[in-house]
Order: sequence, then C-alpha cells, then structure tokens
Amino acid sequence: MPIEPLASGPHGPDALRPLLDTVLAALAQGRRARGGPLPAGGPRAVARRVADALGEALPEEGDPDGLRVLVAALAEGAADPADPLCAGHLHCPPLAVATAADLAVSALNPSLDSWDQAPAAATLEAVVAGALARTAGLADALVTTGGTESNQLALLLAREAYGGSVRLVCAASAHHSLARGAWLLGLPDPVVVPAPGGTLDPAALDAALTDLSGPLLVAATAGTTDAGLIDPLPEIAALCAAHGARLHIDAAYGGGLLFSDRHRARLAGLDAAHTVTLDLHKLGWQPVAAGLLAVADPGELAVLHHHAGYLNADDDTEAGFPDLLGRSLRTTRRPDILKAAVTLRTLGRRGLGALVDQVCDRAHEFAALVRAHPGFELYDTPAISTVLFRPADADDATVAATRRNLLHEGRAVLGRARLDGRLWLKATLLNPHTRPDDLAHLLKLVEGSTPG
Repeated sequence: MPIEPLASGPHGPDALRPLLDTVLAALAQGRRARGGPLPAGGPRAVARRVADALGEALPEEGDPDGLRVLVAALAEGAADPADPLCAGHLHCPPLAVATAADLAVSALNPSLDSWDQAPAAATLEAVVAGALARTAGLADALVTTGGTESNQLALLLAREAYGGSVRLVCAASAHHSLARGAWLLGLPDPVVVPAPGGTLDPAALDAALTDLSGPLLVAATAGTTDAGLIDPLPEIAALCAAHGARLHIDAAYGGGLLFSDRHRARLAGLDAAHTVTLDLHKLGWQPVAAGLLAVADPGELAVLHHHAGYLNADDDTEAGFPDLLGRSLRTTRRPDILKAAVTLRTLGRRGLGALVDQVCDRAHEFAALVRAHPGFELYDTPAISTVLFRPADADDATVAATRRNLLHEGRAVLGRARLDGRLWLKATLLNPHTRPDDLAHLLKLVEGSTPG
C-alpha cells in the first residue's frame, strides 16, 4: 500500500497543488448546491445530507474521493459569512490573504509549546502580539482562541495579582464568558450592575464599589454582543482608580475600531485597563481563531510560568532558548499570529481601518432603511456595525418566528437580542462587500417572512 504524501517537506507543494484544486472545486460545488446564505430545510434536512455524504464515519476501506465529497457537503451545509444576507452573528468573512496564510500554518504545523518546534513562529508571535497590544495602549499580549479564553485569562491574572481571590463586578450586558470564567476559577458569584439601555451605569457601579469590600475586578465592554454598544470607558476607568479596583475591558468586538482613524477615539479609556480582550476574527477578518489578551504589566504574566523539562529545561532557557510555556495555558497550539501578521503586512493599519469604516457605514445605511420603513421599528442608531430592529407592532413570538422562517428557508441569517424587555432581530454587518441593494433586499426578505 502506498504511503500517503505529506503537506510539507520537499514534495509537499507538489502533493498539495492537486488537492487544493479539488478543495476549491468542491467549495464552488457546495456553494452552488446551497444557493444562498444558509442551507434550506432546517436542522433535520442538513443532518440527512451530511449523513449521506459521510456514510460510515470510520469505514473499513478508504475512499480516494472523500476530500471532494465531504468538502462539498460542508460547503453546501455552511452558513456563509461572505454572503451579504448572512448577518446574524459576530462571524466575519475571512480575508483571502489571511486564509492563505492559515494554509501555510497547517502545512508546516508548528507548535508553540517549545522554541525547537516553532523557531520563526515564536519570534513572530512575540513581535506582532506586542505591537497589537501597544496599539491598544498596553504593553504585551498573549494569543488566545478568542474572547472567551481571553476573558478567563483576565480573571485568572486578576485573581493571582490579588493573592488568590477577587470579586468580579460587571454589567448585565457583559459577555457570558466572564461569569462562566468566575465559576471555573472558583471565584465568588459576580456582582451584576444594571445596564439601562444596554451599557453599564456608572452611578450604579459607583454605588456597588462603595458598598463592596475586598479585591474587586470591574469588567467593562467595548462592543456588546447583543447590540455592539460601548460602555462609558473613561468614567468607568476613573471610578476604578478612585475605588482601587482593577479594570478589565472586553473589546473582543469593538477593539477593531483601533484600526480606524475615524472611529478609534470611541475607545478612549482603553489604555487605563489592566487587561483588554481583543479578537481579530470579528472586526479583523481573520479565520477562527484569532484572539488576544493585552496586558498593561507584562510582569503579571509570570504567574503563568510552568516547567516541563522536555520543553523548557532550565539550562536551555539560560542558554537563550525562549521559554514558551508561560505564554498560554495551552500546551500544543498553532501559530495563529501568522495570518494576522500577513494581513497587517499586506493591508496595513489604514487598509484594515478602511474595512472597519465600510461596515460601520453599511450599518448606518441599514438603520436608515429601517427607520424610513413604516413596517419596522429601529432600536437605536448603531454604535459599531450591529443593527437591532423588529417588525412594527409585532410581539416577541412573531419576531422569533420571523427569524426561524428565514433560517428554515435558507434565505437569510439574522440573530436575536433581548433589550429593554423586548426581542429584536439583529443584523451584524461584517462583510465589507455588502452593497446598499443587499441591505434593501434583506429588509424585504424579513418583511415577507413575518407571519400574519
């Protein structure tokens, strides 16, 4: 039996070329079969199609056509974030150049648990992560799998900075990963501060910090998941300084505004945080995963140090070989920084900023369409690129049914959010190629799918 070719090494490129042709053709085949932003028929229909394509999950004999068949099935059953009508979540269409860089990572397969497995990648990560941290006004950054891991690491660093315990104080609009992270780390239940209108109330925060004792970590948000809203960061930072509380800012969504000359001022106060969550697979157009946790004091990262003689022996470290185990709680991890580095080198800050400006402009245009339509109600002017709206005079059950109708038919992907006691449809616009007529078409589809 012939030995399967490898992706790297002297024969890797020759082995990959025909396979890439197969993958690209299968992606196109699946897209044509899907015919829209989402597969039609709902969960059961998709499950049947996947089962037909997969056959036996662990067959006795292999199928040389397996790559084409399964890639085509995955593409046919995908929610395609590059389709202008796929706007439900913080799920961006990745840039082609970033995706190509990710292919190189998969082929070379470096692992950032020791320098001798990833010499160039280790250097690249240190330099680029540090540059991104300084863009946010902080000193260094760890690469993570996204906002959830970054938020959990922020809680861990706060706990250790205070000697083993800290109480989280956050708004009702904070990301769910913060409360979950507190639970995972065995911390007290978070103190939840009201968020009228979707953002943290500084007066309520002041009252909470006055009443509470012990080490406190305040978590603010720059770009809420529900509505893309930005908490009043300067006021929150001032209150934390006055009360001696530590500050973490979850900017997984809004951090992308840093690239934009027009919008970066809206993140004033970010540099007052001890830690900041950033996420380039949102407003950075990177393939998943591409998260970072930026820190103001790199010395705090020392608590993550871990020793494993086969990876970071003391004499190797003393001889100048970098110790990578303290850069993550994970051991084996891929150099996700490469795709970000390639994107930054190719587009530059201004190029990424132009993409940010584009999607923010589209959100304002869509909000204007909603506002002008008598059959719809707009929640508010978008803060970043998320628009909340609902059919006028509809109850929550009708709003939910409208969204599910669109999903079942495969015609559009919209999210849902509950603010001010009501359910809203959510359009998160992250596709810089979306055109004004795409927005008009989306609104017309929603109108046609609203029951009654």
